[in-house]
Amino acid sequence: MIDSQTRAELEEIAARYPQKRSGLLPMLHLVQSVEGQITPAGIETCAEILDISAAEVSGVATFYTMYKRRPVGDYHVGVCTNTLCAIMGGDLIFERLKDHLDVGNDETTDDGKVTLEHVECNAACDYAPVVMVNWEFMDNQTPESAAQLVDDLRAGKEVTSTRGPRIVTWREAERVLAGFPDDLADDGPAAGPASLVGLQIARQNGWTAPGVSTGSTTGQREDDQ
Repeated sequence: MIDSQTRAELEEIAARYPQKRSGLLPMLHLVQSVEGQITPAGIETCAEILDISAAEVSGVATFYTMYKRRPVGDYHVGVCTNTLCAIMGGDLIFERLKDHLDVGNDETTDDGKVTLEHVECNAACDYAPVVMVNWEFMDNQTPESAAQLVDDLRAGKEVTSTRGPRIVTWREAERVLAGFPDDLADDGPAAGPASLVGLQIARQNGWTAPGVSTGSTTGQREDDQ
C-alpha cells in the first residue's frame, strides 16, 4: 500500500506538468524509491492520480528497463556490454562479476547489497569499459577493479564516481530521478581528460566555431555569405 506522504509527493510530481500524465516517468521512479521496485499498488496509485488505466501505467513500466519488477539491491551495478565496451573488456568484467558475486544477469546477491545487470550503451565510449553504479559512472574498469568496487560497496565503504558524486543507495538515487534533488549534483568532475581532447586541440590551434550573423534571416554562416 502506498502511504499518504508518498501519494502526496506523487501528486506533487503530476502537478508540475501542463498535462499531468507527462509526470508518469518520474512518478514511477518515486515508487521505486519507496517500494524498492514497481509494485501493483504503485501502478494503481499512479493510474488513479493521472486518470489513466493501470494497464497504461504497466505498459510504460514494462517498456523501460530502468523500472524493475523485482526488488533491487542497495547498489545496481550495470556493466556496459555494447560493442566498444565489450571488446575493451566489458564482457570479461561482466563474467568476472557474475562469478565473484555468484549471481546471474539481473540477479541480486544474497545479502541484498548488489544487483548485477548487463546494460546498453552508457554514452561514455571514451572511457570504455564502463560500469555504472546507480547510474553514476565508474570509468576505465578492469575485472580486478570492478571486483574491488563491488567488494567496497558490500562492505559499506564510501565509493565516489569517476565523474560525479559519492555513490548513494539505489533508492536514494531513484528519488533524485523522481525530481527531488539531493544537492550532490555539483560534486565531483563533470568531464574528464578523454572528453576534452577535442577542445584542447582546438585551443592549441586557435580553432573556433564559425560565427553566425545576428542580422541574417537565412541562417547562413558569415563565412558563406
